[in-house]
Formats: sequence, C-alpha cells, structure tokens
Amino acid sequence: MNLFIQVIITGILMGGIYALVALGWTLIYKCSGVLNLAMGELTLIGAYVCLTFYMWGFPFLLALLCTVIIGFILGLITERIFLDKLIGEPVLTVIMVTVGLSFFFRGIVEFLFGTDTVIFSPPVFPMKPIDIGGIIIGQVYLWSFFAAIALLLIFVAFFQFTRWGLAMQATADDEMAALSLGVSARFVYATAWGIAFIAAGVGGALLGNINGLNISVGYLGLLVLPAVVLGGLNSIPGAIVGGIIIGVLQNLSGAYLDRFTPGGVKEIAPFIFMVIILLYKPYGLWGWERIERV
Repeated sequence: MNLFIQVIITGILMGGIYALVALGWTLIYKCSGVLNLAMGELTLIGAYVCLTFYMWGFPFLLALLCTVIIGFILGLITERIFLDKLIGEPVLTVIMVTVGLSFFFRGIVEFLFGTDTVIFSPPVFPMKPIDIGGIIIGQVYLWSFFAAIALLLIFVAFFQFTRWGLAMQATADDEMAALSLGVSARFVYATAWGIAFIAAGVGGALLGNINGLNISVGYLGLLVLPAVVLGGLNSIPGAIVGGIIIGVLQNLSGAYLDRFTPGGVKEIAPFIFMVIILLYKPYGLWGWERIERV
C-alpha cells in the first residue's frame, strides 16, 4: 500500500509539470487550430536557457525569470518569422512547418550545447527526501510541482481577468467576431506562441532538475501530447487535469508493469492510453465537439 500511495503522489507531482507543458500545446491549438509538433524542442530550449543562466551564477528563481522573458521573445520571433505568413493557409501546411521547426530547433540545441547529460550544479533543490509515514517524496518533485502550479494559476488569472487574455479567448472562440471588434489575430497568435514558449521552457527547466538535462528532454515534451488529447485539445482546464492523470498512469505503469517486460513500458504507456482515449472520446474529456449540419 505504501508503494501504491507513493507512486500516486509522485505521479501527481510529475503531472503538474506535464500540465504546464500541456498548456503550451493547448494554447496554440485553441488560438489557431494548429497542433504544434515542435513543443518538445521548445521544452528543450527553455531547459538549456535556464541552465545557462544558472551556470553563470544567477540564482535559480532569477534564471527562471530570465527564461520566461527570453522564451516569450523567442516565441514572438518564431511566430513572426516562420508562421505569420501562413495565417489563412491550410492547417496541414502549418503543422508541417512546426515539424520542420522541431528538427531545426533540435539541431541548434545540439550544435550549441552538445548531447552529453548535464545537471544543475550545485543542486537547486535539497537532496534529502521527505519521509511522511514511510512514504518517501523527493523534494525536487515537490518544489517543481509547486512552481508548476503557481505558474498555471498565473496563466489562468491572465486569461480570466486581463484584456489580452480575454482577447485571446475571444479569437479562439470566434475569430471573425473578434476581428470585427478590433482584436488583432496576428497579435493573438504571436502572444500564444510566446506563452507556449514560456510554459514549455519552465516545464523543461523543472524536468531538467529531476532527471538531468540532455537532448531527450525534447522527447519528454512530446510525452505530454497524450495529456493534451485526454483533456481535450482546446480545453485549458482539460490540459491541467490531463497532465496530472497521465503523470499518475505513467507512474503506475512503471511500478507495476515494468517487471513483466524488458523495460520501457513507462515511456510508451501514455501513448497507449492516448489511442484508447481516441477510440472512445475523440474530442477528449472536455474538448469541443464539432457538429456539422447539412
């Protein structure tokens, strides 16, 4: 029972970070209808940017703040250079551009930082785990979860109570109506990419503290896709809940199924769940169903 509870708690803590990265997926899809397949590389870039500032002697919170600022700027630049001219083009065209961006970003990261595993040194979070009634919880998981949830709450407040956030939601709900009210679609798409860079970058920095940092962090960013599908591609609350559910299911698979396989079931389990979810809930738990009448 202790093992089961520990697996569930660790899964929830990891799920909070997954939810943060999932928010980036959802934002871009919600605003533009595009599935951004470069999200893993955005996670990777943010992780290395944060590590670079930390190695330069910046306190971790300041390094994280610098990562947020640079991530937002990179998001605006990426949208303006590669995607701005594609507004109004077929969705498949834009998706294929994000595939090209994923290879481009990965190549840039490998060229600048190499492929060897690096760690945050000295460790950002205390190494001594917390013992609660025989349940061992690493402090890096706990503090990373709190940081992810804090940023998620900031994003939720941004969308609910600020003019820019409401403009983004209006554009996502009905682009033509938003345009008629003076909302700039170009501004909304650029801001969505900027926020996606922020969410993915902070998530990557937190993941780098847990597992060390190398090129495979980009794959962990892609691992969040099942969470987005589960919650619903255009649902922000769904992305949060989906991230936590996938974190728990992944940990349960690793704890109870890895012993029956040569290994790696923990990595593919989220995608198996995604296939099952799509069979019975094609729009996810909270996604908008498209109804066409003739």
